[in-house]
Amino acid sequence: MSVAVVLFTSDLRLRDNPSLRAALAAADEVVPLFVRDKGVEDAGFAAPNRRAFLHDCLRDLDAGLRERGGRLVIRSGEVAEEVCRVAAATGARDVYLAGGVTGYAMRREARLRAALESQGRALHVHDAVVTAVAPGAVTPTGSRADHFAVFTPYFRRWSTERIRDTLDAPRSVPVPREAGSDALPSRAEVSGVSEGLAEGGERAARRCLTAWRRTGLASYADLHDDLAGDATSRLSPHLHFGTLSSAELIHRARTAGGPGAEAFVRQLCWRDFHHQVLAARPAAAHADYRARHDRWRTGKAAAGEIEAWKAGRTGYPVVDAAMRQLRHEGWMHNRGRLLTASFLVKTLYVDWRVGARHFLDLLVDGDIANNQLNWQWMAGTGTDSRPNRVLNPVAQGKRYDPDGTYVRRWVPELRDIEGGAVHEPWKRRARGPEPARSDYPEPLVELSEGLARFRRARGLD
Repeated sequence: MSVAVVLFTSDLRLRDNPSLRAALAAADEVVPLFVRDKGVEDAGFAAPNRRAFLHDCLRDLDAGLRERGGRLVIRSGEVAEEVCRVAAATGARDVYLAGGVTGYAMRREARLRAALESQGRALHVHDAVVTAVAPGAVTPTGSRADHFAVFTPYFRRWSTERIRDTLDAPRSVPVPREAGSDALPSRAEVSGVSEGLAEGGERAARRCLTAWRRTGLASYADLHDDLAGDATSRLSPHLHFGTLSSAELIHRARTAGGPGAEAFVRQLCWRDFHHQVLAARPAAAHADYRARHDRWRTGKAAAGEIEAWKAGRTGYPVVDAAMRQLRHEGWMHNRGRLLTASFLVKTLYVDWRVGARHFLDLLVDGDIANNQLNWQWMAGTGTDSRPNRVLNPVAQGKRYDPDGTYVRRWVPELRDIEGGAVHEPWKRRARGPEPARSDYPEPLVELSEGLARFRRARGLD
């Protein structure tokens, strides 16, 4: 009886999983395997929120497999070693895997391929599983460039690509008895988890998708920047862990049609765009994609400002609200991500890597491609065609949270200030004493001062 191994990584789902379906088509029995990668933990990327969400996903995946006569096999350690052990124990000749784009994923894949080949086994890597269009599938016409460095031309080409058909979940997954497993982990064993962290797993993902398609997709183009309305899909954690596929989301959005669906598909393209950049330039995870020769602020004053930014006590209400949402939920509204990033790198002139690391410490959807390259985009060291843009947190707050509902939700010190005036609490102080209960801080820096400092540092004056 033939056996194959399917190694789950960022594709923790049964529906629309090409790697799983290929393994089932090739063998009589399949080992659905997940390795708790020691390398990820050693590198500091196993943050509590993502570990807790991951454990939800693994338990849900195991439950789905058991409904189909199978089970999830869990191992812990170095990936290549554990996969080879499982393959040897079960007599598997082939291993199936969804391709990754980070430098670490590529090195892991290379080690696994070499280890398997040394034993006479084969590794089959499936592209367009983590993304809708595989990185490198489209490149600039008439150029020797290996990737698109600007989004708009990428979007035009990407939009003409045929998105692969989606696959149903298998009806049965026979698993050999010889495949021994560690115990399933649970969220309860993880400490330091954000209080409002969402539930993980494919079933939770599909409930979220169903609800959002019914109530949010049609109005997405108009409302996705509305901070208080929270009209985003909140599907990013499920895309990161692969409990939903971007290919399915694109097909469903295009079937629904309309401006909301078009705007949503564009955001999914942004995700693919960043993945193809990182696949071509893995060093962009930690090095400037386009150096601006910045001399980022360091020292005691900057360190204090960084801690105030992390704590949501900068004195700029919309920035502080977003940072507090991040700590409470392990997630942040996309407009909030732009505002908090701009404030750190442009107004405080602090290295984007400081902010990217803090986000990775908390974000449940902390994806290397999206997180690092979005931070670089805002810092002006990435793919932004306007590298020196600065977002004014007061103006942005008034525009995207005009009546101050979002701010008051997350910054209770300001809940007595009505309407849009909440975005400039210092004006109220100037008119008289604040209520005794308010301990909201003064702004860390005047916006004009921060802007002038940034422009001098970039040589714009």
